[in-house]
Amino acid sequence: MKYRWMKFWKAAGASGEPDTIWKPLSTRYREPHRAYHTLTHIAHCLDELDGARKLARDPVSVEMAIWYHDAVYDPRSKDNEARSADLAARDGDSMGLAKDRRDRVTALILASINHDLESDPDVRLFSDIDLAILGRPPAAFAAYEKKVRIEYAWVPEPVFRAGRSKILKSFLERASIYGTAHFRRKYETAAKRNLERSLGKLGGG
Repeated sequence: MKYRWMKFWKAAGASGEPDTIWKPLSTRYREPHRAYHTLTHIAHCLDELDGARKLARDPVSVEMAIWYHDAVYDPRSKDNEARSADLAARDGDSMGLAKDRRDRVTALILASINHDLESDPDVRLFSDIDLAILGRPPAAFAAYEKKVRIEYAWVPEPVFRAGRSKILKSFLERASIYGTAHFRRKYETAAKRNLERSLGKLGGG
């Protein structure tokens, strides 16, 4: 992952020493309370971006948003995205990035709060990348669900089931889960099956 970070650093035209940002950022993703929201998740998102990079108007901003969107992660907090966006802006300033790019990255990260299917193509692409796990094969999706439950182990089972069911239903109630044709072709059908199966197990189907 450090090699991938170095490639991003060069593509972004960042200045300074990459390690000064990489070390604290990567440390965040190794926090002990994380099970799903780790560097493995970031790696999967970057793989998805590689397969759809041509769809991005500003691929550097989309990639930076991927690196930072879960940088701050506390399952008990409701402002993780806002704090992650603030961190990205501060680090972007340290990297010497232009203000318009820092603002772009911030907007992309904040869009992950609700994953709304906005008209902005980079927002749609970024959201689809983050939600790609919903359409992965059943075993991978089940592993993801187990890791999410670990991160919310402090939540009583009935409360977790109700909250999780509400989130999953919100995706199924959309006209489509994914905002780009690329990801609809790739994952839409499988994602709906996974979500319906999960809701059945949660008792929220």
